[in-house]
Amino acid sequence: MKIKEILQTIEHLAPLPLQESFDNCGVQVGDVSQEVKAVLLCIDVTEDVMDEAIRLGCNLVISHHPLAFRSFKSLTGKNYVERCMIKACKHDIVVYAAHTNLDNAVGGVNYQLAKILDLQQVKILAPQKNSLVKLVTFVPMDHADSVRTVLFNAGAGSIGNYDACSYNIIGEGTFRAGENATPFIGERGELHREAEMRVEVILPAFKQKEILNALLAVHPYEEPAYDFYKLENSWSQAGSGIVGTLPDPMEEEDFLYYLKDTLHLSSIQHSTYRGTMIHEVALCGGGGAFLLPQAIGYGADIFITGEAKYNDFYDVEDKILLATVGHYESEVCTKDIFYDLISEKHPDVELNLSQFDVNPVKYL
Repeated sequence: MKIKEILQTIEHLAPLPLQESFDNCGVQVGDVSQEVKAVLLCIDVTEDVMDEAIRLGCNLVISHHPLAFRSFKSLTGKNYVERCMIKACKHDIVVYAAHTNLDNAVGGVNYQLAKILDLQQVKILAPQKNSLVKLVTFVPMDHADSVRTVLFNAGAGSIGNYDACSYNIIGEGTFRAGENATPFIGERGELHREAEMRVEVILPAFKQKEILNALLAVHPYEEPAYDFYKLENSWSQAGSGIVGTLPDPMEEEDFLYYLKDTLHLSSIQHSTYRGTMIHEVALCGGGGAFLLPQAIGYGADIFITGEAKYNDFYDVEDKILLATVGHYESEVCTKDIFYDLISEKHPDVELNLSQFDVNPVKYL
């Protein structure tokens, strides 16, 4: 099995276009066309982790945080990032990161946290905007079903918990084939009228080229008519943070102890108690304090994230309870996402969970 097949499995769950503009997800270094020997899963790539990969015979290291987060113009080994890169090159190791693309994906980091906390009715807190387009095409009536099926299989027509979504209008198309045309129906030089179906489907913008190619491959016309329209709709299947409900409401202090025990935390930072029950829970792994306004606007009783600024604990006032659990602690579950995903799709691949605690924050 090629390394690129493993990476395609990850990107099926968390496509690279879901990453934030500041990020650097994907292949950091290495040749993905080589055969996979063994895989090492980690949160951050450090020199200890690279040495561990070499010792275990792994030629693929998958991390949550990108090793090459900032650009550089030389590779001299002056810091741990460059030294890790050099070791990867020397030992033909591919280093790959799934960061904010995994944060923003359904089934990603925040969904894993919600699963651990047994949250119900989970949905995205801040859906992505300007990420959808609508495809409109016109198809002869007898071919509408086959064209729709191909579009659905290529990734169009999914809205929330529904797939195979389309809107269809019966109408009439006209055309005249030129002398150099090879018309599917009609004759050269003659005006032709054809009963057609107008088919409309929504799709992620990053799939536009792929779905257009699928349309052109199956559409019976020599010159299919189609339009793409940008949409301002929010995309409920990708975005930052999640919200969910507890099976049973809990007192604030009881919930924080539950959170501490469930995530195996040494401590929790939290804002002043509000004297309310915890039922609606909003959360975002890592540095998610930017989502506080959305959590408050949603009406959540608590917002959980990895880290927040000092003033954030003031700014919440009596609007919501804020709890921070540590950046690393909120994302350590990422290794389990990688493990479960790859082991299910590729059960014969040797997977190793890194044994190194790479959390740079230490507690006394």
